[in-house]
Amino acid sequence: MKNTLDQSKTPILEALTAVKRARIVPFDVPGHKRGLGNPELTAFLGEKCTGIDVNSMKPLDNLSHPVSVIKDAEALAADAFGAAHAFFMVGGTTSAVQAMVMSFCKKGDKLILPRTVHISVINALILCGAEPVYVNPGINRRLGIALGMSVEDIKKAIRDNPGAKAILVNNPTYYGICADLRRITELAHEAGMLVLVDEAHGTHFYFRDDLPVSAMAAGADMASVSMHKSGGSLTQSSLLLTGENVNPHYVRQVINLTQTTSGSYLLLSSLDISRKNLALKGRDIFKRVMELAQYARDEINRIGDYYAYSKELINGDTIFDFDMTKLSVHTLEVGLAGIEVYDILRDEYDIQLEFGDIGNFLAYISIGDSDKNIERLVSALADIRRLYKKDRAGMLEYEYISPAVVTTPQKAFYAEKKSVPLIDCRGEICAENVMSYPPGIPILAPGERITGDIIDYIIYAKEKGCFLTGTEDLEVNRLNVLKGDA
Repeated sequence: MKNTLDQSKTPILEALTAVKRARIVPFDVPGHKRGLGNPELTAFLGEKCTGIDVNSMKPLDNLSHPVSVIKDAEALAADAFGAAHAFFMVGGTTSAVQAMVMSFCKKGDKLILPRTVHISVINALILCGAEPVYVNPGINRRLGIALGMSVEDIKKAIRDNPGAKAILVNNPTYYGICADLRRITELAHEAGMLVLVDEAHGTHFYFRDDLPVSAMAAGADMASVSMHKSGGSLTQSSLLLTGENVNPHYVRQVINLTQTTSGSYLLLSSLDISRKNLALKGRDIFKRVMELAQYARDEINRIGDYYAYSKELINGDTIFDFDMTKLSVHTLEVGLAGIEVYDILRDEYDIQLEFGDIGNFLAYISIGDSDKNIERLVSALADIRRLYKKDRAGMLEYEYISPAVVTTPQKAFYAEKKSVPLIDCRGEICAENVMSYPPGIPILAPGERITGDIIDYIIYAKEKGCFLTGTEDLEVNRLNVLKGDA
């Protein structure tokens, strides 16, 4: 990627530094007044943090209507990521995804998407009233995980829904699976549809040609990028990227419907600094991450029973490519669910994974990892196999259950509802989200029929220790369902 702007610049950081040096007397918010009003907070975070936790002022620009330093920082980000425009987001990639969907989908519009989307997409549909057209992803029977969308299934969805506004694609999935994004984008554009990409786990794709293609390189119209994941910025900071054919001024208006008017300069400066780091050093950084992940895969596969998978899964369609930085590991041959390995590592070995589910776990490898930490993880996994291995009989094997959609998420979420014991919900229509977090992909979304298989899955996930969220009942012993017919 060839940058045309000076990527060594950090406009927001430079402006914050100038304001701090000016020793301005603050008669504005935040009320802690550079930390002086809250000594305990300052002692915990440090004077450097509280000293730049400031509000919008002329020298620092305004996130809702940037005209100076934030505008310049966003231009640098767009240049670094090969986008026409970039927007700094301080509500996480959730806010970026929701702005992306709501920029083009309104009540009654159709959006083609995989059912294995993040909860932020479902919630965007609840907010805007668009109708989901789900394309069931492929399934890897051995691993029990959902894959990408097949090109043939996309073609059928386009034929069956010629008026759909857009196609939304995960690039990659949580497990590192990538669909054929270039071909899907070509098909969508030929049909007059936009391509929206949830790239929460694909920040690094923009900085190496030997990683899967990025959304902007594939010609997509918009992409939501979690800089705070593989990009190294602070939690809750993200980017929304747009292509040439998207009106950035309207997108800004959509963003401002829900994003705070008091953007945190801690988050904004972290985006600015992290963009600089990736633009100048990203190629070498992610080469190192790929090497660490591959070393870990090789060592874990030598242990036995675990399966750390990679590019050998590629089939040219539902697994068109694989993200080599993802350390996704199948655990069922050890006789343990992924969430059980997750819990043992945390409780017995002080190792925190990204997530564990029914049959797999993900160890997130990033720019902050070291050889020593990889060795510690591998050693702990060998120990767990030796101490905890058991027969896998009776274990649930599949992560994904195809939904039966009865009505739209918005109609179901706002409809009259009743609370029913989980075990008595068979045949009812769900009126809330049920998901394991992470990864935040709904087991049930509003408007879907509750089946016996889904009830069994929820009960099993609870028994294994998965953290279920989204329901009004915090114990997930009851579900909200529609009163009467949809």
